[in-house]
Amino acid sequence: MRDEIANVIIIGSGPAGLTAALYASRAGLAPRLVEGDSPGGQPMTTAMIENFPGFPKGISGVELISRMREQAGRFGAKFLNGQVTRVDFKKKIPAVFIKENQYKAKSVIIATGANPRWLGVPGEDKFKGRGVSVCATCDGFFYRDKVVAVVGGGDSALEEAVFLTRFAKKVVIIHRRDKLRASKLLQERARAQEKIEFFWDTVVEKIKGNKLVEGLELRGTKTGEASSLACSGVFIAIGHEPNTKIFENQLDLDQKGYIKAKSFVETNIEGIFAAGDVADSHFRQAITASATGCMAAMMAEEYLARQ
Repeated sequence: MRDEIANVIIIGSGPAGLTAALYASRAGLAPRLVEGDSPGGQPMTTAMIENFPGFPKGISGVELISRMREQAGRFGAKFLNGQVTRVDFKKKIPAVFIKENQYKAKSVIIATGANPRWLGVPGEDKFKGRGVSVCATCDGFFYRDKVVAVVGGGDSALEEAVFLTRFAKKVVIIHRRDKLRASKLLQERARAQEKIEFFWDTVVEKIKGNKLVEGLELRGTKTGEASSLACSGVFIAIGHEPNTKIFENQLDLDQKGYIKAKSFVETNIEGIFAAGDVADSHFRQAITASATGCMAAMMAEEYLARQ
C-alpha cells in the first residue's frame, strides 16, 4: 500500500474525516484514511449527542463514530493506524508520513480537527460529559432552570453564556481578569442579560460533585481569597487549538493557526482540501464537520476528474 499512489488520503477520523471517506469511497476513489492517535476525534469524549439529525433519542459519541466508520468501510474505505508525523505538499505528488513510512496520493483531505483548551484542575477530567462541557449548543438543553458557570472572557465565553440564558436559571461568567477580551457588541449583549452575573479576578481551582457536578472551588487572583459556587454545570470557553502543527510552512494558516479555506474546503494548494474544525473556528459542530467532509470529498472527486 505504501508503494502505490492513492487517489485520496484523508488525515483524521472524526465526523469530517469519516464523512469524507464515505463520499470518496462511494465515488470509487478507494480512499485511505489515517486514524491518528485518538481515533474518532472529539465525539469519542461525548457521552450523549442529541443534535445530530436522525437520532431522535440521541446517540453516544462512541456509537456515532462506530457507525460512521462501519459505513465508510462498507463502501471500500481503507484505514491506516498511526499518526501523521509530517507532510510534503510541495511536490507534484503529495506525501504524508506515518513515522518513517511514506504514503503518496493525488489529493489529500485534512480533517485533523481542533482540541479545546482545558483548565487542568482537579475534577475536570472526572466530570467531562457529566457537568463539564465545552459546547453550550450541544449541552445547554440539559441545564434548564439550573445554575451554570462559564469560564473565560473572550467572544466564545460570552456567546456561550448568552446562549445558556435560554435554558439556565442563572449563568455565572468566571474571568481571571477585571476586563473582558470579547468584542464590544458581545459585552453589551451579555451585560444586558439579567440572568448573567460576573465573577471578576477569579479562577477555578477545583470542580466538585458526586456523580454529577455540584459546585466549584474558586480563588481570587488579586486577593487570594477562597470561595465556592454551587452549580450544576461548568462550560470551559478558553479557546481551541487547531491540530495544524505539521502543516506549518506547507499551507496558509490564519493568525489562530486554522487552515485558510476558500469555497469552504479549498486550501492554497490545488488538490489539498480541509474539512471540519481544522478550518472552522466558529461552528465546531459534528454536523457542520460532516458537511464539510462531504464537500471536501466531492471537490477532490472533481479535482481528480480534471487531471
